[in-house]
Amino acid sequence: MKKGFLLTLLIAAGIMTSLSGCAEKTVPATSDETVTTEYISTTVPIPDGPVGIVASTDNNYSEDTTAMGVVPDTSAETTSETTVETAMEVTGKQGIETINGITYIDGVLIVNKTYSLPKDYNPGVDATAESAFKKMQSAAASEGLNIYISSGFRSYDYQSGLYERYAQRDGYAAADRYSARPGHSEHQTGLAFDLNSIDDSFAETKEGKWVAENCHKYGFIIRYPKGKEDITGYMYESWHIRYLGVDMATKVYESGKTLEEYFGITSEYDE
Repeated sequence: MKKGFLLTLLIAAGIMTSLSGCAEKTVPATSDETVTTEYISTTVPIPDGPVGIVASTDNNYSEDTTAMGVVPDTSAETTSETTVETAMEVTGKQGIETINGITYIDGVLIVNKTYSLPKDYNPGVDATAESAFKKMQSAAASEGLNIYISSGFRSYDYQSGLYERYAQRDGYAAADRYSARPGHSEHQTGLAFDLNSIDDSFAETKEGKWVAENCHKYGFIIRYPKGKEDITGYMYESWHIRYLGVDMATKVYESGKTLEEYFGITSEYDE
């Protein structure tokens, strides 16, 4: 009885040892097996979070779509099995990034005759820029001045029709001095506003002078200063302001330079 029991224990121990060996056994990969890494391209949304503005002289605004504001994080994300690559291209010039067809220099969205926007880029008015304008408008009003937005966000298609009408009226060469070709307008960014009368007389008004001296305090610059057409590509527009944020706008204002001069870039069409 004892011998039979002992024999049973020995047989059971042998089976367990055999099973344990199978569990720990490593099966090598065959020579024709390959390990693959999956690459997934992600679409990086470009920021601004706007509410579109259509302004009138009574300062009533209508809201449209939301859209963009800051440079998206373009660092690649990785896991043990998957690598996620963002849609980013860094150009040869240091500090310039092209993300989804949109150009940024040191985090500032750039559009002029050299740098364009995609046709389908349609953010609406930037919410931060809108809020900054309202603060500036309130400050001006406290001094008895009335400033308002006469032209805000414009889509690619809207700008295309506007530019073509000017070109048919005045000729393309003349239109290029004061109107942007589609895809090259700052208004398509949602960060630029035309104020009040949208003509040369604005510069001599109390409102025009106040804007020129104070708009940087609220994050704006006069985008096309007087006597800088050969640099910016456009005639002097005292009414056209561009939102950069208070810090950057103050730096550009105090430098006395245009945005092109400040960043060392051109504003010229290819043809």
